[in-house]
Amino acid sequence: MLGLVTVLEVIRRSAEFLGRKGVDSPRLQAELLLAHVLGLPRLKVYLEFERRLSEEQTVRMRELVKRRGEREPLQHIIGSTSFCGIEIAVTPDVLIPRPETEILTETAWEYLNRRGGEPVVLDYGTGSGCIAIALAAHCPAAKIHAVDVSKSALEIARGNAAKFNITFHHGDGFPELPPLNLLISNPPYIPSAEIAALQPEVSRFDPHLALDGGADGLNFYRRIASDALPRMAPDGCVMLEFGDGQEVAIQEIFARAWQIADIKKDFSGKPRILIAHKAQK
Repeated sequence: MLGLVTVLEVIRRSAEFLGRKGVDSPRLQAELLLAHVLGLPRLKVYLEFERRLSEEQTVRMRELVKRRGEREPLQHIIGSTSFCGIEIAVTPDVLIPRPETEILTETAWEYLNRRGGEPVVLDYGTGSGCIAIALAAHCPAAKIHAVDVSKSALEIARGNAAKFNITFHHGDGFPELPPLNLLISNPPYIPSAEIAALQPEVSRFDPHLALDGGADGLNFYRRIASDALPRMAPDGCVMLEFGDGQEVAIQEIFARAWQIADIKKDFSGKPRILIAHKAQK
């Protein structure tokens, strides 16, 4: 596929190969892979179009393009991704953060900063730790806790959070904490039967533990709606990401004992984030 050729030719050939393999945005993917191989920011690659790759760089690029052509996610190949401006290590043990989750997290830190004080926050199902880390970066006064059932995910999260003051917990329930001012989560919400039909990057490489929300995708929302309620402070708030077409069912689940404050939309205009408060008696 590749030879000792220029940067521009490598990009062209790689993009054509990835396109044939069904990879979305093949030119962009080729540029990002080459930038990784060359150790350059992607935009600087545009200044190097006539540069010829060394044999070692050519072999390395060929290997990475082949992996991407087999639909291994770019983030796994590179080893990290940017989340809210923070570089987060990712592996097959954790869900790759999506842009929609950045909306959830930004909404949360804006809420915490308006609230003030030293709020107690729990990131439920932390995965890579991206949500907890972004909140710690933007709300240094908050007491951030994060829990996950996966020990391997927690290992990644702790590594990502080395520079931040976050307390991690292992388990599939709620750790014993002071009353929570905010519970935030991007829980598993894909119906079990639909996982196999997702893009190969997701169905084959994301951990199913982080995808599978049960028969209708709503298992974790039912658990949060019932089990989190007694753990919330009087002003306690939950912020949850959910999947396409789930907004009505999730509102019905939470309307029984919570006051729904808002349903925020994602970048494509789809309902994506539930904001609810502990109902006042």
